[in-house]
Amino acid sequence: MERLFDSEALAGLLAARQYGEIRLNLIDLNEADIAALIEELNEEDMRMVYRILPKDLAADVFSYLEVESQQAIINSLSDQEAAGIIDSLWTDDAVDFLEEMPANVVEKLLANTSPETRRAVNQLLRYPEDSAGSIMTVEYVALKENFTVDQAIQHIRSVGLDSETVNICYVLDAQRKLVGTVALRYLLLSGADEVIGDIMHGNVISINTLMDQEQAAAQFKKYDFTAMPVVDNEERLVGIITVDDIVDIMEEEATEDMEKMAAILPGDKPYMRATVGETYRKRIPWLLLLMVSATFTGAIIASFEEALSVHAALIAFIPMLMDTGGNAGGQASVTVIRGLSIGEIRYRDVPRIVWKEVRVAALCGLTLAAANFGKLLLFDRVGVSVALTVCLTLTAAVLVAMLVGCLLPMGAKKLGFDPAVMASPFITTIVDALSLLLYFRFAVIILGI
Repeated sequence: MERLFDSEALAGLLAARQYGEIRLNLIDLNEADIAALIEELNEEDMRMVYRILPKDLAADVFSYLEVESQQAIINSLSDQEAAGIIDSLWTDDAVDFLEEMPANVVEKLLANTSPETRRAVNQLLRYPEDSAGSIMTVEYVALKENFTVDQAIQHIRSVGLDSETVNICYVLDAQRKLVGTVALRYLLLSGADEVIGDIMHGNVISINTLMDQEQAAAQFKKYDFTAMPVVDNEERLVGIITVDDIVDIMEEEATEDMEKMAAILPGDKPYMRATVGETYRKRIPWLLLLMVSATFTGAIIASFEEALSVHAALIAFIPMLMDTGGNAGGQASVTVIRGLSIGEIRYRDVPRIVWKEVRVAALCGLTLAAANFGKLLLFDRVGVSVALTVCLTLTAAVLVAMLVGCLLPMGAKKLGFDPAVMASPFITTIVDALSLLLYFRFAVIILGI
């Protein structure tokens, strides 16, 4: 069986200075696989291998590299060579790279690129961050509605290599307004003299340049497209977004939501690239806020200190009640936040959600209370009154926690905040305080403390 070309083989050829052999092996690989191999090399070898690649292949590989590797390669090239790489990238990939570079480097690179590249990059850079306009590409196939099929195919042949996709072509009127789309397969199956305006699909689904990228991703999911046109406020076509960009956005948004749900300020750097200081600054604000808010829990316990000294057995069950309430609230919040993020849940669904959570909480609370009641009597050997106090609190805490867990994210969404902020750590702090208040209220009623 033929041995695959891997990082070990690449390192061996580099050590033997077999550069021609390296080139022959690499040109048969996929661009993403070449980038993965290069990433495993040290910086000097990485630059060496990159220079070995054919020019066109090198440009394709560049877009798959991590930002640090891209910067290392750019820094090793002359201004003209670096500008050549920028010129060869799709515009959206070029913008993604330039946004990570220092401003003085960006100015120098753009000064040496072609006028067309400069115009396209500057057009995308002026759109708000995380908007559809900032992630679109301007390399697409546009057809006039009065073209014949034969004219359209000739036009595709002339511009297709410089377009990110030719599967879908976009039909414009004289004012460059988007009036329809036509798939390449329809062009190939239609008569040469048929007019584009007669065979195009007129009901066009488009995205506005100022739409948030997360909403744009939701549009792709809804319509199951591989590319979507981006229009300005006058319905003029200015670019397209392709599904490969949407995949990156979905990963970015999922990472951001996970960080918010873990009480971490979202950052734009992966964990391994972030410094200790940057990681510290992302985590400490929420830790400080949660620590301060947790002092309310301590204040509640302190206010019942005298009563607890009389019924010391109650102290042992405080952690269990707080943890169970926090876990129940966390389960409800994660479910609702997920539903909100994918559009499954809307604010008008609040009554249905509350009614559902009440029933779920009742079932969960009663099950936990029944299991705990037997444990308290058989193993902990406490009195019936103490067991009843703990179990009633447990049932009520689960109910309150689930209601808080589902209502807080929906309230945040209604007020325009990201519901992921109202996730487990924040809800747990609130539920802890409420669980203690319920616990001591039941203790007062049942035990008379």
